[in-house]
Amino acid sequence: MKNERTYASIFELNGVPKLSQALPLALQHVVAMIVGCVTPAIIISGAAGISGADRVILIQASLVISALSTMLQLFPIGPKTGLHLGSALPVIIGVSFAYVPSMQAIAEGYGIGAIFGAQIVGGVVAILVALSIRKIRKLFPPLIAGTVVFTIGLSLYPTAINYMAGGVGSPEFGSPKNWAIAVFTLIIVTVLNHFAKGILKLASILIGMAFGYVVAAFCGMVNFSSVTEAGIFQLPRIFHFPIQFEISSCVALGILFAINAVQAIGDFSATTSGGLSREPRTDELQGAILGYGVTNIFGACFGCLPTATYSQNVGIVATTKVVNRCTLGLAALIILVAGLFPKFSALLTTIPQCVLGGATVTVFASIAMTGMKLVMTEDMNYRNTSIVGLSAALGMGISQSAAALSQFPAWATTIFGRSPVVVATLVAIFLNVTLPKEPKQNKAQATNDVY
Repeated sequence: MKNERTYASIFELNGVPKLSQALPLALQHVVAMIVGCVTPAIIISGAAGISGADRVILIQASLVISALSTMLQLFPIGPKTGLHLGSALPVIIGVSFAYVPSMQAIAEGYGIGAIFGAQIVGGVVAILVALSIRKIRKLFPPLIAGTVVFTIGLSLYPTAINYMAGGVGSPEFGSPKNWAIAVFTLIIVTVLNHFAKGILKLASILIGMAFGYVVAAFCGMVNFSSVTEAGIFQLPRIFHFPIQFEISSCVALGILFAINAVQAIGDFSATTSGGLSREPRTDELQGAILGYGVTNIFGACFGCLPTATYSQNVGIVATTKVVNRCTLGLAALIILVAGLFPKFSALLTTIPQCVLGGATVTVFASIAMTGMKLVMTEDMNYRNTSIVGLSAALGMGISQSAAALSQFPAWATTIFGRSPVVVATLVAIFLNVTLPKEPKQNKAQATNDVY
């Protein structure tokens, strides 16, 4: 008799499922994350004045390190009882938009080396957060986390609009052609988001960019010279970009790493509650954040920008209930292979900025609304609306008034003046700790009290 192999179900956390079942679901995760994973690298390379082969290396590192970071979260290193790196939970890791506003400011002021130096410090901060997660977690209730995420989304809007116009510094910046292609891309993404189902809905951004890319190519806006110059296979290069430890940059990113380490609890909780019908254990959260810190230190050495859990992939897990770690591991393997071939990375650099802007403006909008949803889980009484309103107002207002901190030292401008996220976070935490809490009441009464 022939021995038939027993395969695991894709709805089981452990075990190896059939490839025919795992592959389509793995590709679904790849499609959902790949655009968001490489876009920060494209944005930051523009801010830092990086082009050509260095830009390709930055994108390649984003894919390779994101894949390896995902693998570590899926299949932890270390003892099952005690400290270990990784969570053993079904998540996908990718380069995070949360750091983009601060990284743009650092890149423009000090160069890309200062980003990677600050990222190493941030990784150490994340490790410290993991070791003291129970004490720090209370500082970031949904109201504060939501305010921070909301401010991140708001701060990214100018980036999307500048990209839709063709990119600052482009000879055709603001031209009708750029806007027409950007709006066309946005329409495709929006239509698929609201009227399509299944893979078409999940891949709406990728499909929208593909249509916009084709139109841009017919308009002569795509240059393939970087693809022809790129090699066929290349391993990531350690310390290809210099590492510089600039104090104000380290403080700015260190604060964001602490915030995102705690924010990751939300994604891991959504994963376990949606896919496994339980809350994450403390050892899982600790391992997750330890892995997050270590992989960001490791990634900085290879030129990968800060990474985090991807909420869109958490949504896929919660919706489909497919929690099998090998299935998500297959997705990570596909991302890894894509990163090892520079021609693929170089092809991504040929996407015109107007197409990128038309596709990503919806991503930035969803980030802001995710923050608002978190905020709305709390009672919106006068105290809480004051915290959200003042935090966002001071954060956005100071960062968008160029001369607001002109009489302060340069380090103060870097930490507080160039990214609204740091100011909004510190103000939100301070107000939440100091303002007296109001007694619970119904929403109608709370509204009457406000007005």
